[in-house]
Amino acid sequence: MSYGMAAALQAAVFQHLSADVDISARVGTAIYDALPTGTVPETYIALGPEEARDRSDVNGRGSEHRFTVSVISEAAGFAAAKELAGLIGDALDDAPLALGRGRLVGLWFERAVARRTGSGGAVRRIDLRFRARVEDN
Repeated sequence: MSYGMAAALQAAVFQHLSADVDISARVGTAIYDALPTGTVPETYIALGPEEARDRSDVNGRGSEHRFTVSVISEAAGFAAAKELAGLIGDALDDAPLALGRGRLVGLWFERAVARRTGSGGAVRRIDLRFRARVEDN
């Protein structure tokens, strides 16, 4: 197995989401790997946890990555957060990402969980889970 493609996969996901016109119209550049210091926007996207498993075979090294992209919003109600989550799902599901290392075999939406968090449930959080299969060159 090679975990060496994880950074390339994350960079490609970030670039793909950042380049999406509909997503940018909702959050601008508020797509984060790590939250910036200071005040964050009312609604933003966070690249989250990842699990990777070996999927190497006789033809070469490969891995399967399950990763989370989250929509976090303090806006009233879930509607706007769910619309943004839907745009993310549409943008990433089977997206033809170009990786800086390796090759993306496939990218699929797995599931989503929407919940209230924070003090008094004032924050809406939607975690979208994706599965990606990558092979090393």
